Amino acid sequence: MSTSSEYTIPNLINVDKWREIEQSFPPLKNDLLLRAARGEETERAPVWVMRQAGRYLPEFLEVRKSHSFFECCQTPSIASQLTLQPIDRYPRLDASIIFCDILVVPQALGMEVLMEPSKGPVLPAPIRTPSDLSRLNQDVDVQKELGYLFEAITLTRKGLGGRVPLIGFCGAPWTLMAYMCEGGGSKTFESSKSWLYKYPKESKELLRKVADVCADLLVGQVLAGAQMLQVFDSWAGELTPYQYAEFALPPCIYISHKVKSILKQLGHPGVAITLFAKGANAPSTFKLLSDPKVTGYDTLGLDWTVDPVEVREYVGRKVNLQGNFDPTVLYGGKEGIEKEVERLSERWKAAGGGWIANLGHGITPNVKPEDMGWFLECVHKYSKRA
Repeated sequence: MSTSSEYTIPNLINVDKWREIEQSFPPLKNDLLLRAARGEETERAPVWVMRQAGRYLPEFLEVRKSHSFFECCQTPSIASQLTLQPIDRYPRLDASIIFCDILVVPQALGMEVLMEPSKGPVLPAPIRTPSDLSRLNQDVDVQKELGYLFEAITLTRKGLGGRVPLIGFCGAPWTLMAYMCEGGGSKTFESSKSWLYKYPKESKELLRKVADVCADLLVGQVLAGAQMLQVFDSWAGELTPYQYAEFALPPCIYISHKVKSILKQLGHPGVAITLFAKGANAPSTFKLLSDPKVTGYDTLGLDWTVDPVEVREYVGRKVNLQGNFDPTVLYGGKEGIEKEVERLSERWKAAGGGWIANLGHGITPNVKPEDMGWFLECVHKYSKRA
């Protein structure tokens, strides 16, 4: 782990302001998530769902009728409202996650990011060669560029009233680099992956630059009230195990170490951090991620293509796990949902250790809200430990 002297404390709210904010929050009534993230085998699995504030909810769609996507992200009152919607609807949820998007980091770096209804995210001027790196902002003041997110987190903590913890997040550097080089989503990742072959040195420089902004963003979220963090590496599975170890993992480790070091310097007790490296499922990769003292990540998020018992054999008992129901189980009807939750819950109990129940990726737009509610009921029922 790097020494604290390597990290520059970002321009954020001062320590006195953080303590004042923290004291204004109601006491937490449900700490299942935080206990599982510390490695406890809780009486049942805490459950939340990636993208739980989103397009499957009619109340979300109602708000979106009059506001653009990034307007929702960048207006604290709206972002807080959207974050609270699933918590208000589903009393069985054990966590909230702030409504935002991982692509606010490229925006802070000076890139234009659009959200087009038919295509998803579009970056009109992608980075194609190292000469394009000069277009990026060299020094990013996260308080200036992304302070709206911190304000939304503080508003949301107050709006939660202590019902459940609030999770903050960012995208992982490799995933953000992929969007920045491709100009949006991709099936082949030709532009971004070719960087790793053509420009390995410059790739690492870009990944480190992105990692610094991500770390500062996460620190700011914690000081604003986030009680746990997650780093989303959505495109980790596009890399070979070698490329993941060489390019994607080191900046993620840099993020976790920088966040924990700066929080310690500021006198903050720290928070647990989850790494969700979707698709990076090689046994060698799991072994690299098995020790939180090395990686800085307390919990690993799993996608739906792996078995928790097998993963536990790879990683051992030091790290906690999150996941990993197939998102399409929510289209399986009540009987199908219940059977799968019962089956996979038994696998998780057999795996042992701290478990946070979740989908193996985000909830999709056509899910019926009542089926999401039934899924949560079933997790409560079948994840109970004897």
